[in-house]
Amino acid sequence: MREIVTLQCPVCKERNYSTTKNKKTTTGRLEFSKFCNRCRKHTDHKETK
Repeated sequence: MREIVTLQCPVCKERNYSTTKNKKTTTGRLEFSKFCNRCRKHTDHKETK
């Protein structure tokens, strides 16, 4: 079953994106390079609770 997770910018701590992940196959935390509007640059957004 897929669950909705939120992605957070590590620089400004803003939660910009949400995505889904399969908890059975992906046990670790997700990390994507996304654009942060507050920082005005691409940063590695990490999964938060």
